[in-house]
Amino acid sequence: MHTITADQLKKIESLQTVPEDQLQWLIDQGQIQEYEPGERIFEAGSPLNITMIILEGSFRICMVQGGSIRELATLGEGSITGYLPFSRGKKLIGYGECVRRMTTLVCPAEKVQEAIKLHYELTEALVHIMTNRVRDFTALQQQNEKMMALGKLSAGLAHELNNPAAAIVRNTSALKEQLKQYPHIFKQIAAIKLKMSEVDPINVFIQDIINRPDKPVLSMLEKSAKEDEMMDWLEDHEVNSYEMAETLVDVGFAVNDLEKLRDQVAVDCVSPVLVWINNTLMTDKLVSDIEEASRRISELVTSVKNFTHMDMAADKQPVDIKEGIISTLKMMIYKIKKNNINMVKSFADDLPKVNARPGDLNQVWTNLIDNALDAMEGNNGGTLKISTQRDGAFVQIKITDDGPGIPEDIRSRIFDPFFTTKAMGKGTGMGLDVVNRIIQQHNGTIKVKSKPGETEFEVCLPLDQ
Repeated sequence: MHTITADQLKKIESLQTVPEDQLQWLIDQGQIQEYEPGERIFEAGSPLNITMIILEGSFRICMVQGGSIRELATLGEGSITGYLPFSRGKKLIGYGECVRRMTTLVCPAEKVQEAIKLHYELTEALVHIMTNRVRDFTALQQQNEKMMALGKLSAGLAHELNNPAAAIVRNTSALKEQLKQYPHIFKQIAAIKLKMSEVDPINVFIQDIINRPDKPVLSMLEKSAKEDEMMDWLEDHEVNSYEMAETLVDVGFAVNDLEKLRDQVAVDCVSPVLVWINNTLMTDKLVSDIEEASRRISELVTSVKNFTHMDMAADKQPVDIKEGIISTLKMMIYKIKKNNINMVKSFADDLPKVNARPGDLNQVWTNLIDNALDAMEGNNGGTLKISTQRDGAFVQIKITDDGPGIPEDIRSRIFDPFFTTKAMGKGTGMGLDVVNRIIQQHNGTIKVKSKPGETEFEVCLPLDQ
């Protein structure tokens, strides 16, 4: 069994300013304990009733989340943990497991409580350790929560950006191939020697068909039947291109339109004219698709900018609640689509702006909406309702899902730091704690009502701050 002296404790940075007689008192109240690698030091849920000073070795604190082990921290030589003066903790949130052979000085909590009255410097040192521990641990968990939220948003954004980006690449490549055909088509058109008086009516004819206001919406079967009919007509006129048939049907051409076109040009001109028309329509369609995909990317980038408020000050400013929620939904559109969620939005007209930090409020909407989507994940669908309205001197925001609900026995704990029912990798237990603190900082309130099939979070933010 090891022995320990006050000089040994003096080597621990946190205890260097504590008088030797107080350190000796601490040694006299405690006892030396040793642990082997793999040995459990304490279990989750055990009472927080000892103060432990690690003299040699190390151990890790872990918790079981969703059936997986999550490591919270590793403490080594010189660390002081367990009960500390004025700590409000009653139970241990995880279990302790020895990593390297460990020697510790363990002192009962009631003896450390006596030190508050007897030894000022010792108490001061231990309180300083506690405040550092709370600050560091909270900062770490908040960082984990932010990184987890960022990972979810990034995955959704990457998916949403990938589709239009891939469309641009694909259509740009097709457009290049289309443009390569222009010299050949020009030669064909030049060879038939159309007069300008013949070209203009054809252009007018094409535009009339493209701009028809009453184009029917075709089912897949109807579209396929029209394409087959179009292909038969083209083959009769020595044009073997199913791609052309698809393009003409997409734009709104019918066989009787081609009959009218045939009446306007000589028989030997039909094929070159149709090739010219098809190429013009294909080029126009590809450019339109590229324009639409580019617009989609631009909208997503704008949504990211609005969501993060990158170009705005961090201090409180007038914030449009509706705009913030819509930006958040755009960030999470991939998850909404993936989970087959039906959105029901009810935003009050002319809702006054709230004096707030926009980035903070977007964290609130992100956490509440993300939790609602996770709750409905097992439903193979669901309905997410979001509403805003004025309630006297407050703006009221309600976010409701039709998931399984929050069990009554844990409802009072959902805003506690580190409490989570999610599986490993899906949550750290800090999301609702962050939400609660942000709303308190804005002098608002948050309430939750839940029953099977309906969970509603109600946020109220004051208009006059």
